[in-house]
Amino acid sequence: MLVTRSQTIAEQVNDLLRTRIRDGTYAPGDRLPSESDLSDELGVSRATIRTAMAKLASNGLILRKQGDGTYVNERLQEVNAQGGLWEFGSLIQNNGSEPTILSLETTFKSAEPSEAALLNLQPGDEVLLLRRLFKADNQPVILATNVLPGALITERNGTFDAQLPIGEFLQQYAHRNIAYVITEVQATSAVEDVIPFLSCPLGASLLILNTIFYDRNNRPLAFGHNYIDDRRLRLRLVQAWT
Repeated sequence: MLVTRSQTIAEQVNDLLRTRIRDGTYAPGDRLPSESDLSDELGVSRATIRTAMAKLASNGLILRKQGDGTYVNERLQEVNAQGGLWEFGSLIQNNGSEPTILSLETTFKSAEPSEAALLNLQPGDEVLLLRRLFKADNQPVILATNVLPGALITERNGTFDAQLPIGEFLQQYAHRNIAYVITEVQATSAVEDVIPFLSCPLGASLLILNTIFYDRNNRPLAFGHNYIDDRRLRLRLVQAWT
């Protein structure tokens, strides 16, 4: 028996299948086992498998081909639907470029009122600030700032690995998993604080991705404020339309 009952069975099956897709057990373009085979393997009903797979389909992870079975979406090679637009290293790779990450700042500090409001904290509470510069083929494309509640950071021995995507960073240093993300995308112009990092002229058109990452209890785990030079980096999100 591979599932327990701490969540609904369908949710557990959904999480398990997502993990297999994410780690490549079911690679993009692969045909998934049938509902019957998965039902036998996991010891759950076919209706439960069907419910879990319907959610995967609605999120664009799998595609159903009538009379031919269910397949992992080949487009996941371009955009990982689990990490979406927020795993910037993968996003750069999917644009055909080699990513590099430069750590600009990693420090604990007191939360500003605006930061505290986003993270359900009190002003002055401890937060961890991560500021990184992502490059594509050695050209700067993303200036990323993440702020995390300091109380979540349980692993403080040594230095933090700035090369980790935000999801893996939270897993390693806070032992927390992201359940969902709320993102706001805005057009903006480059300001003086940004142009030295992105090597763009003052007033150049940029995108801002403001993100808040939550756990399954709707608790904010981090927020991100990210400037993206979309002249050099294409954003593309693949999702099923149902």
